[in-house]
Amino acid sequence: METGELLSDQVRANGRITTATFSAGGQLMWAGRRLDMGKQVIGFSVEGSKIKIRAVVESSPGICGFSCKTTLIRKTFTLEFLSDDCLRAWTPKLQEYLDSLGRPKRLFIFVNPYGGKKSASKIFVNDVKPLLDDANVEYTIQETKHRFHAKEVIQSLDLAKYDGIVCVSGDGILVEVLNGLLVRRDWDSAIRIPLGVVPAGTGNGMVKSLLDSRGQPCSPFNATLAIIRGLVADIDIESEIYRWMGSARLDFYALQRIFGLRSYNGSINFVPAPGYESYGEPLDLEKEVIVEGESQMTSDDGPVSIREYGYRGPKVDMKSLNWRKIDGPFISIWLHNVPWGGENTLAAPDAEFSDGCLDLVMIKDCPKCSLLKLMTGLNDGSHVKSPHVSYLKVKAFVLQPGTRTDESNQGRYHRCRW
Repeated sequence: METGELLSDQVRANGRITTATFSAGGQLMWAGRRLDMGKQVIGFSVEGSKIKIRAVVESSPGICGFSCKTTLIRKTFTLEFLSDDCLRAWTPKLQEYLDSLGRPKRLFIFVNPYGGKKSASKIFVNDVKPLLDDANVEYTIQETKHRFHAKEVIQSLDLAKYDGIVCVSGDGILVEVLNGLLVRRDWDSAIRIPLGVVPAGTGNGMVKSLLDSRGQPCSPFNATLAIIRGLVADIDIESEIYRWMGSARLDFYALQRIFGLRSYNGSINFVPAPGYESYGEPLDLEKEVIVEGESQMTSDDGPVSIREYGYRGPKVDMKSLNWRKIDGPFISIWLHNVPWGGENTLAAPDAEFSDGCLDLVMIKDCPKCSLLKLMTGLNDGSHVKSPHVSYLKVKAFVLQPGTRTDESNQGRYHRCRW
């Protein structure tokens, strides 16, 4: 046995006798084939004298040669051992190595059958379930039945039973799950449970941003594979205090809004990140308040009351910060902490994970024709180069409400703070 090899035995593969080796570094090799246990092997099963290795490998380019992009596919490899002793030696070693990777074994999965093109259930059956079964992952499925259902479920869910929460949906269900975790009595430990997202909604900005940061296409297959390989569990809530995320959509409704353009009064107060201090005007804290009527703030859930438990936000002396102000009217305000607002919407191209900033994109005044051209640049992020767009990074943000400029009593939006 060569240095670094844990096991080396004769096996039958593809009808031929060959030598199979398993190295301490997780390399599984036989007959010219090499599999990386950490990157390629999803799981395995034992059937009689055979070990069936379930893996993901690059598809062959076929007739299109080098010009075709390779994709990952599921593939099963069978190794038939020539003795029971060899089989008994290999089985625990392979399992011990997979266990050492810290992969999830039990998942709670939300499936939103109403989101996007109403394809989440089909995506789960066709793309998610086969990979989870290959990886021997146990899972509990909960279909969401109404708005805020995921938030309601997560507030009372026994998290100790699961290694992670997965949302087969768009961004909306993920937001519900996060908000549900944050209002639990044990929010400080609950928020550390690993979360995963499989794209199945209209806006898939978070999962697009996560996969794109690793150079991977945004697909249910790749998202599920990332979940199996290991979910990120170490969340520092005080450094991730800004939890709003949204999905900008260029669809027929957006075109309707362009041709029936609306603008809103109001103002924004913000703390600029270093290098963005020239935006806006200084806020006179002696004459102006940062947030009015904070105890009576509202959200889509209704009036926000002060809770006896749950996450209440970081302890920050608001008046010690360098607040600045920009007055409306505004056509659009986007606030992002990830680059992609949807699979085809690079809304905030300079946004970075955990950089301590929010990316603020504003449109104050823009002719309709210019706005239409601007919106077509959302797919590659070029819209932020428009002279009608202000793009800056902020450390804190408050949106003060206002009315539509054409209707004094309609279209009032809520006060929001991040």
